[in-house]
Amino acid sequence: MATTIKDIARKTGFTHSTVSRALNGSSLISEETISKVTRAAREMGYHPSAAARSLKTNQTRALGVVVRNIDDPFFSEVLQGVEDIARQRGYSIFISSSMNDPDREQSIVESMREHRVDGIIICSTSFSASQSRHLQDYDVPIVVVNNQASEDYRYAISHDDVEGSRQITRHLIELGHQHIAYLGNSISGRTNLERLSGFQEEMAAHGITVPPENLIMVPGGEPATGSLGAEKFLALANQPSGLVCFNDMMAIGVLRKFQEVGIRVPEDCSVTGFDNISFSEFSNPPLTTFDQPKHFIGAEAAGLVLELLQQKHEGNGHEPVNRLLKGNLLVRQSTASPQKRGGIEK
Repeated sequence: MATTIKDIARKTGFTHSTVSRALNGSSLISEETISKVTRAAREMGYHPSAAARSLKTNQTRALGVVVRNIDDPFFSEVLQGVEDIARQRGYSIFISSSMNDPDREQSIVESMREHRVDGIIICSTSFSASQSRHLQDYDVPIVVVNNQASEDYRYAISHDDVEGSRQITRHLIELGHQHIAYLGNSISGRTNLERLSGFQEEMAAHGITVPPENLIMVPGGEPATGSLGAEKFLALANQPSGLVCFNDMMAIGVLRKFQEVGIRVPEDCSVTGFDNISFSEFSNPPLTTFDQPKHFIGAEAAGLVLELLQQKHEGNGHEPVNRLLKGNLLVRQSTASPQKRGGIEK
Protein backbone atom coordinates (compact mmCIF):
# COMPACT_ATOMS: atom_id res chain seq x y z
CA MET A 1 0.00 0.00 0.00
CA ALA A 2 1.34 3.44 -0.92
CA THR A 3 2.74 5.62 1.84
CA THR A 4 0.64 8.74 2.54
CA ILE A 5 1.26 12.08 4.24
CA LYS A 6 -0.74 10.76 7.22
CA ASP A 7 1.74 7.85 7.55
CA ILE A 8 4.67 10.30 7.59
CA ALA A 9 2.86 12.46 10.16
CA ARG A 10 2.40 9.45 12.48
CA LYS A 11 6.04 8.44 12.13
CA THR A 12 7.49 11.94 12.69
CA GLY A 13 4.95 13.26 15.19
CA PHE A 14 4.25 16.34 13.12
CA THR A 15 0.76 17.40 12.05
CA HIS A 16 -0.59 16.56 8.61
CA SER A 17 -0.41 20.21 7.53
CA THR A 18 3.20 20.58 8.74
CA VAL A 19 4.27 17.49 6.79
CA SER A 20 2.49 18.72 3.68
CA ARG A 21 4.15 22.13 3.90
CA ALA A 22 7.56 20.59 4.59
CA LEU A 23 7.30 18.35 1.52
CA ASN A 24 6.46 21.42 -0.56
CA GLY A 25 9.42 23.39 0.86
CA SER A 26 7.26 26.06 2.50
CA SER A 27 9.12 29.04 3.97
CA LEU A 28 6.84 28.74 7.02
CA ILE A 29 8.59 25.52 8.05
CA SER A 30 12.09 25.39 9.56
CA GLU A 31 14.97 23.78 7.69
CA GLU A 32 15.34 21.23 10.52
CA THR A 33 11.71 20.14 10.23
CA ILE A 34 11.90 19.94 6.43
CA SER A 35 15.00 17.78 6.75
CA LYS A 36 13.32 15.37 9.21
CA VAL A 37 10.17 15.09 7.12
CA THR A 38 11.92 14.57 3.79
CA ARG A 39 14.24 11.98 5.32
CA ALA A 40 11.27 10.06 6.74
CA ALA A 41 9.44 10.31 3.42
CA ARG A 42 12.47 8.91 1.60
CA GLU A 43 12.89 6.03 4.06
CA MET A 44 9.20 5.15 3.81
CA GLY A 45 9.21 5.24 0.01
CA TYR A 46 6.77 8.13 -0.26
CA HIS A 47 5.88 9.36 -3.76
CA PRO A 48 3.62 12.41 -4.16
CA SER A 49 0.37 11.92 -6.08
CA ALA A 50 0.32 13.92 -9.29
CA ALA A 51 -3.49 13.71 -9.36
CA ALA A 52 -3.83 15.05 -5.82
CA ARG A 53 -1.34 17.82 -6.50
CA SER A 54 -3.19 18.88 -9.65
CA LEU A 55 -6.48 19.12 -7.74
CA LYS A 56 -4.83 21.31 -5.14
CA THR A 57 -2.86 23.59 -7.48
CA ASN A 58 -5.17 23.39 -10.53
CA GLN A 59 -2.08 22.42 -12.54
CA THR A 60 -1.10 19.02 -13.94
CA ARG A 61 2.45 20.12 -14.86
CA ALA A 62 1.90 18.37 -18.19
CA LEU A 63 2.06 19.71 -21.73
CA GLY A 64 0.27 18.20 -24.71
CA VAL A 65 2.13 18.01 -28.03
CA VAL A 66 0.38 17.25 -31.33
CA VAL A 67 2.53 16.29 -34.32
CA ARG A 68 1.55 15.29 -37.84
CA ASN A 69 3.43 11.96 -37.81
CA ILE A 70 5.30 10.59 -34.82
CA ASP A 71 7.67 8.60 -37.06
CA ASP A 72 8.76 11.69 -39.04
CA PRO A 73 12.46 12.30 -38.22
CA PHE A 74 11.91 16.07 -38.48
CA PHE A 75 9.35 16.04 -35.67
CA SER A 76 11.42 13.67 -33.54
CA GLU A 77 14.08 16.37 -33.23
CA VAL A 78 11.50 19.07 -32.54
CA LEU A 79 9.99 16.85 -29.83
CA GLN A 80 13.40 16.38 -28.23
CA GLY A 81 13.72 20.15 -27.92
CA VAL A 82 10.25 20.39 -26.35
CA GLU A 83 10.98 17.59 -23.88
CA ASP A 84 14.38 18.95 -22.83
CA ILE A 85 12.90 22.29 -21.78
CA ALA A 86 9.78 20.73 -20.25
CA ARG A 87 11.78 18.35 -18.08
CA GLN A 88 14.11 21.11 -16.93
CA ARG A 89 11.03 22.92 -15.62
CA GLY A 90 9.46 19.84 -14.04
CA TYR A 91 6.86 19.16 -16.74
CA SER A 92 6.00 15.94 -18.53
CA ILE A 93 4.71 15.79 -22.10
CA PHE A 94 1.93 13.81 -23.77
CA ILE A 95 2.31 13.23 -27.52
CA SER A 96 -0.31 12.40 -30.11
CA SER A 97 -0.29 12.13 -33.91
CA SER A 98 -2.86 13.92 -36.07
CA MET A 99 -1.98 12.07 -39.33
CA ASN A 100 -2.47 15.40 -41.14
CA ASP A 101 -6.22 15.29 -40.43
CA PRO A 102 -7.59 18.63 -39.10
CA ASP A 103 -10.68 16.97 -37.55
CA ARG A 104 -8.53 14.40 -35.76
CA GLU A 105 -6.19 17.20 -34.70
CA GLN A 106 -9.03 19.18 -33.15
CA SER A 107 -10.36 16.08 -31.39
CA ILE A 108 -6.91 15.45 -29.90
CA VAL A 109 -6.64 19.04 -28.66
CA GLU A 110 -10.11 18.85 -27.09
CA SER A 111 -9.17 15.58 -25.37
CA MET A 112 -5.96 17.10 -24.02
CA ARG A 113 -7.93 20.06 -22.74
CA GLU A 114 -10.43 17.74 -21.03
CA HIS A 115 -7.53 15.93 -19.35
CA ARG A 116 -6.39 19.31 -18.07
CA VAL A 117 -2.94 19.63 -19.61
CA ASP A 118 -1.52 23.03 -18.72
CA GLY A 119 -0.52 23.99 -22.26
CA ILE A 120 -0.53 22.62 -25.82
CA ILE A 121 2.02 22.72 -28.65
CA ILE A 122 0.74 21.91 -32.14
CA CYS A 123 3.23 21.13 -34.93
CA SER A 124 2.35 21.81 -38.59
CA THR A 125 -1.36 22.37 -38.08
CA SER A 126 -3.64 22.75 -41.10
CA PHE A 127 -6.82 23.92 -39.34
CA SER A 128 -9.43 25.82 -41.32
CA ALA A 129 -10.12 29.44 -40.37
CA SER A 130 -13.26 28.50 -38.37
CA GLN A 131 -11.42 25.69 -36.56
CA SER A 132 -8.56 28.06 -35.77
CA ARG A 133 -10.89 30.63 -34.22
CA HIS A 134 -12.56 27.90 -32.15
CA LEU A 135 -9.18 26.63 -31.00
CA GLN A 136 -8.01 30.06 -29.88
CA ASP A 137 -11.09 30.39 -27.65
CA TYR A 138 -9.80 27.60 -25.38
CA ASP A 139 -8.62 28.72 -21.97
CA VAL A 140 -5.31 26.87 -22.47
CA PRO A 141 -2.10 28.44 -23.79
CA ILE A 142 -1.52 27.09 -27.31
CA VAL A 143 1.66 27.55 -29.33
CA VAL A 144 1.78 26.53 -32.99
CA VAL A 145 4.98 25.35 -34.69
CA ASN A 146 5.32 25.73 -38.49
CA ASN A 147 1.69 26.68 -39.09
CA GLN A 148 0.38 25.24 -42.38
CA ALA A 149 -2.98 27.02 -42.42
CA SER A 150 -3.73 30.42 -43.92
CA GLU A 151 -5.01 31.57 -40.52
CA ASP A 152 -2.40 33.20 -38.28
CA TYR A 153 -2.10 32.22 -34.62
CA ARG A 154 -1.53 34.48 -31.64
CA TYR A 155 1.51 32.48 -30.49
CA ALA A 156 3.66 30.82 -33.14
CA ILE A 157 7.18 29.57 -33.79
CA SER A 158 8.17 29.14 -37.42
CA HIS A 159 11.13 28.88 -39.74
CA ASP A 160 12.01 31.30 -42.55
CA ASP A 161 11.33 28.86 -45.38
CA VAL A 162 11.31 31.54 -48.07
CA GLU A 163 14.88 32.59 -47.29
CA GLY A 164 15.99 28.97 -46.87
CA SER A 165 14.63 28.04 -50.29
CA ARG A 166 16.24 31.09 -51.83
CA GLN A 167 19.64 30.07 -50.43
CA ILE A 168 19.26 26.52 -51.77
CA THR A 169 18.30 27.84 -55.22
CA ARG A 170 21.07 30.45 -55.18
CA HIS A 171 23.58 27.70 -54.43
CA LEU A 172 22.59 25.84 -57.61
CA ILE A 173 22.63 29.01 -59.71
CA GLU A 174 26.09 29.93 -58.42
CA LEU A 175 27.28 26.46 -59.43
CA GLY A 176 26.19 27.33 -62.98
CA HIS A 177 22.73 25.76 -63.19
CA GLN A 178 20.15 27.68 -65.23
CA HIS A 179 17.60 24.95 -65.92
CA ILE A 180 16.25 23.94 -62.48
CA ALA A 181 13.01 22.23 -61.42
CA TYR A 182 11.12 22.36 -58.12
CA LEU A 183 9.51 19.25 -56.59
CA GLY A 184 6.84 20.22 -54.08
CA ASN A 185 4.36 18.69 -51.64
CA SER A 186 0.87 19.74 -52.75
CA ILE A 187 -0.76 18.92 -49.39
CA SER A 188 1.74 20.68 -47.15
CA GLY A 189 0.04 24.07 -47.17
CA ARG A 190 1.92 27.18 -46.14
CA THR A 191 5.37 25.55 -45.97
CA ASN A 192 5.23 24.36 -49.58
CA LEU A 193 3.95 27.75 -50.74
CA GLU A 194 6.82 29.51 -48.97
CA ARG A 195 9.51 27.15 -50.28
CA LEU A 196 8.08 27.39 -53.79
CA SER A 197 7.97 31.18 -53.45
CA GLY A 198 11.61 31.27 -52.36
CA PHE A 199 12.59 29.16 -55.37
CA GLN A 200 10.68 31.37 -57.80
CA GLU A 201 11.92 34.61 -56.25
CA GLU A 202 15.57 33.57 -56.48
CA MET A 203 15.21 32.35 -60.05
CA ALA A 204 13.52 35.64 -61.02
CA ALA A 205 16.21 37.65 -59.21
CA HIS A 206 18.76 36.07 -61.58
CA GLY A 207 16.58 36.65 -64.64
CA ILE A 208 15.86 32.94 -65.12
CA THR A 209 12.45 31.90 -66.46
CA VAL A 210 10.95 28.72 -65.01
CA PRO A 211 8.73 26.75 -67.43
CA PRO A 212 5.44 25.66 -65.79
CA GLU A 213 6.29 21.99 -66.36
CA ASN A 214 9.36 22.41 -64.12
CA LEU A 215 7.10 23.01 -61.11
CA ILE A 216 6.27 19.43 -60.15
CA MET A 217 3.75 18.73 -57.37
CA VAL A 218 2.97 15.42 -55.67
CA PRO A 219 0.60 14.72 -52.72
CA GLY A 220 2.91 14.10 -49.77
CA GLY A 221 6.40 14.61 -48.42
CA GLU A 222 7.68 11.03 -48.06
CA PRO A 223 10.31 9.06 -50.00
CA ALA A 224 7.54 7.31 -51.97
CA THR A 225 6.12 10.60 -53.23
CA GLY A 226 9.66 11.79 -53.91
CA SER A 227 10.07 8.75 -56.14
CA LEU A 228 6.78 9.61 -57.88
CA GLY A 229 8.06 13.14 -58.41
CA ALA A 230 11.29 11.77 -59.88
CA GLU A 231 9.25 9.83 -62.45
CA LYS A 232 7.52 13.07 -63.48
CA PHE A 233 10.90 14.79 -63.67
CA LEU A 234 12.29 12.02 -65.89
CA ALA A 235 9.28 12.36 -68.20
CA LEU A 236 10.14 16.00 -68.99
CA ALA A 237 11.16 16.46 -72.62
CA ASN A 238 13.96 18.81 -71.61
CA GLN A 239 15.32 17.52 -68.31
CA PRO A 240 16.73 20.19 -65.94
CA SER A 241 20.27 19.88 -64.55
CA GLY A 242 19.11 20.64 -61.00
CA LEU A 243 16.18 19.62 -58.78
CA VAL A 244 15.14 21.48 -55.61
CA CYS A 245 13.07 19.15 -53.42
CA PHE A 246 10.53 20.24 -50.82
CA ASN A 247 12.25 18.24 -48.08
CA ASP A 248 14.92 15.62 -47.42
CA MET A 249 12.48 12.72 -47.33
CA MET A 250 11.35 13.44 -50.89
CA ALA A 251 14.94 14.02 -52.02
CA ILE A 252 15.92 10.59 -50.66
CA GLY A 253 13.12 9.05 -52.75
CA VAL A 254 14.44 10.95 -55.77
CA LEU A 255 17.97 9.65 -55.22
CA ARG A 256 16.66 6.09 -55.06
CA LYS A 257 14.67 6.43 -58.28
CA PHE A 258 17.57 8.10 -60.11
CA GLN A 259 19.88 5.25 -59.09
CA GLU A 260 17.36 2.70 -60.40
CA VAL A 261 17.31 4.30 -63.86
CA GLY A 262 21.00 5.16 -64.06
CA ILE A 263 20.85 8.94 -63.47
CA ARG A 264 24.06 9.95 -61.67
CA VAL A 265 23.91 12.52 -58.87
CA PRO A 266 25.42 15.09 -59.10
CA GLU A 267 27.07 14.34 -62.49
CA ASP A 268 23.80 14.15 -64.45
CA CYS A 269 21.58 16.10 -62.05
CA SER A 270 22.16 18.00 -58.81
CA VAL A 271 19.57 17.32 -56.09
CA THR A 272 18.83 19.30 -52.91
CA GLY A 273 16.65 18.65 -49.87
CA PHE A 274 15.39 20.73 -46.98
CA ASP A 275 15.31 20.20 -43.16
CA ASN A 276 18.61 18.30 -42.62
CA ILE A 277 17.04 15.22 -41.06
CA SER A 278 19.53 12.75 -39.60
CA PHE A 279 19.32 10.45 -42.66
CA SER A 280 20.37 13.15 -45.13
CA GLU A 281 24.04 12.92 -44.17
CA PHE A 282 24.03 9.19 -44.91
CA SER A 283 22.16 9.13 -48.23
CA ASN A 284 24.04 8.17 -51.39
CA PRO A 285 25.42 10.68 -52.14
CA PRO A 286 25.16 12.76 -48.92
CA LEU A 287 22.46 15.35 -49.47
CA THR A 288 22.93 19.10 -49.85
CA THR A 289 20.14 20.54 -47.71
CA PHE A 290 18.98 23.42 -45.56
CA ASP A 291 19.41 22.87 -41.85
CA GLN A 292 16.37 23.95 -39.87
CA PRO A 293 17.22 24.40 -36.14
CA LYS A 294 14.75 21.66 -35.23
CA HIS A 295 15.79 21.12 -31.61
CA PHE A 296 15.85 24.88 -31.05
CA ILE A 297 12.39 25.25 -32.62
CA GLY A 298 11.00 22.74 -30.11
CA ALA A 299 12.83 24.38 -27.22
CA GLU A 300 11.49 27.81 -28.21
CA ALA A 301 7.94 26.45 -28.43
CA ALA A 302 8.17 24.86 -24.97
CA GLY A 303 9.75 27.97 -23.51
CA LEU A 304 6.98 30.15 -24.96
CA VAL A 305 4.12 27.99 -23.66
CA LEU A 306 5.70 27.96 -20.18
CA GLU A 307 6.11 31.73 -20.37
CA LEU A 308 2.41 32.04 -21.23
CA LEU A 309 1.51 29.81 -18.27
CA GLN A 310 3.50 32.02 -15.93
CA GLN A 311 1.76 35.12 -17.28
CA LYS A 312 -1.61 33.41 -16.84
CA HIS A 313 -0.75 32.42 -13.26
CA GLU A 314 0.17 36.02 -12.47
CA GLY A 315 -3.05 37.26 -14.03
CA ASN A 316 -1.26 39.17 -16.76
CA GLY A 317 -1.89 39.17 -20.50
CA HIS A 318 0.73 38.54 -23.14
CA GLU A 319 1.30 40.30 -26.43
CA PRO A 320 1.08 38.16 -29.60
CA VAL A 321 4.31 36.34 -30.43
CA ASN A 322 5.44 35.13 -33.85
CA ARG A 323 9.09 34.11 -33.77
CA LEU A 324 10.72 33.49 -37.14
CA LEU A 325 13.88 31.40 -36.83
CA LYS A 326 16.75 31.10 -39.31
CA GLY A 327 18.68 28.05 -40.55
CA ASN A 328 21.86 27.35 -42.52
CA LEU A 329 22.75 25.93 -45.93
CA LEU A 330 24.67 22.65 -45.75
CA VAL A 331 26.56 21.78 -48.94
CA ARG A 332 27.31 18.09 -49.40
CA GLN A 333 28.01 15.79 -52.36
CA SER A 334 24.61 15.79 -54.11
CA THR A 335 25.30 19.10 -55.90
CA ALA A 336 27.99 20.14 -58.37
CA SER A 337 28.48 22.32 -61.45
CA PRO A 338 26.43 21.10 -64.45
CA GLN A 339 28.30 19.10 -67.05
CA LYS A 340 28.60 20.47 -70.57
CA ARG A 341 27.58 18.22 -73.41
CA GLY A 342 27.81 19.45 -76.95
CA GLY A 343 28.43 22.98 -75.70
CA ILE A 344 25.17 23.24 -73.74
CA GLU A 345 24.35 22.82 -70.09
CA LYS A 346 23.20 19.37 -69.07
